[in-house]
Amino acid sequence: MKSPRSAKATAPPNSVLWNLLTLQGVMTGSLVHLVYWFGLGVVALGGFGAVGGAVGVALREGFPMGILLGIGFAGAGLLVTAALAIVWRSFCELYVVLIQLGEDIRALRVAADKGLIQVRVIPAAEAAAEAPPAAPLVSVKRRRAVPDGDQ
Repeated sequence: MKSPRSAKATAPPNSVLWNLLTLQGVMTGSLVHLVYWFGLGVVALGGFGAVGGAVGVALREGFPMGILLGIGFAGAGLLVTAALAIVWRSFCELYVVLIQLGEDIRALRVAADKGLIQVRVIPAAEAAAEAPPAAPLVSVKRRRAVPDGDQ
């Protein structure tokens, strides 16, 4: 089974306009850095808002309870901000990995079209027949710590 080929056009394949119109050239690799820093800035603003809210609570409530509430609120806000920064980075890294995976698949398709590599499609039934058998599960009998009364 041959892979689908891209449509031929009159524009040279390396032109910037052709890559933008046909989505052959992925430019999101550089854009994801901007999106990452923008999102990290939003998370940092949320952290500043949490600290500002903690200061506001401390000033409004007075000395003993206000300070305790402010410290707790600031600590929780900073922990949530750190967790959000880690989650945002992991989402951006996942996006970069998916983009790179697509680029690798495209490179494999181009290599297969040029005949540099051989691609063999195996139906699922044949693949299951060719696969080595799975190792049997080993069951372990547990012995009772307290002997039965029958023994």
